Amino acid sequence: MTLSKTLSERIEQRRQAGSLPRFIAVEGPIGVGKTSLAKRLAMTFGYDLLLEQAEDNPFLSRFYRDPSHYALQTELFFLFQRADQLRQLQQQDLFAGSRIADFLIDKNRLFAQVTLDEEEFALYCNVDAHLTLDAPRPDLVIYLQAPARTLRQRIVRRGQEDELQISSDYLERLSGAYTEFFHFYDRSPLLIVNAADIDLVNNDQDYQQLIGELLDIRSGRHYFNPRPLV
Repeated sequence: MTLSKTLSERIEQRRQAGSLPRFIAVEGPIGVGKTSLAKRLAMTFGYDLLLEQAEDNPFLSRFYRDPSHYALQTELFFLFQRADQLRQLQQQDLFAGSRIADFLIDKNRLFAQVTLDEEEFALYCNVDAHLTLDAPRPDLVIYLQAPARTLRQRIVRRGQEDELQISSDYLERLSGAYTEFFHFYDRSPLLIVNAADIDLVNNDQDYQQLIGELLDIRSGRHYFNPRPLV
């Protein structure tokens, strides 16, 4: 997809001025489309892509089938995985370049709060505290927001067998946890996107509106509710 001339010129102007966000993190609950958007943004800006490796977690499929028995193993695996990934990136100085990530390390505890009981969460927090993760701060965070019913529809459309086991109750609780997390988030400039009725991957108009909004952000909290184009 080719951006409009105006958007391409704006991107180049900010690039020349050194004011493009060099590290962008895309976040949101499962099914909202964060990985697909991260890939498209990486192509648009010519950035490296940093993806969460959920498929490497051997407990995840078991968690979807039986959350109460496999939640702690699943969350601890993700915690150690992100810690290892972060250390590798720091050792290689990969955060010195420009990149798009489909996760925000700051939200490590978000899933744990949703899936773990009180004692398990206390153990998780103790392990997390001892890891002392020093995560780089994104220059921009894009939070894709959609109601649980929309997430369910997209998960069904995607058709991955393990994800189809996810309960509607879990999606509701996860969406609520994300809303609460980003209500208080202030570490980086934040763009909250109402992604319920748009397609940022296959609809060029939706995507170009998002790019235009993104290029206007320098600091603070912003909300993007796409408008129909005429």
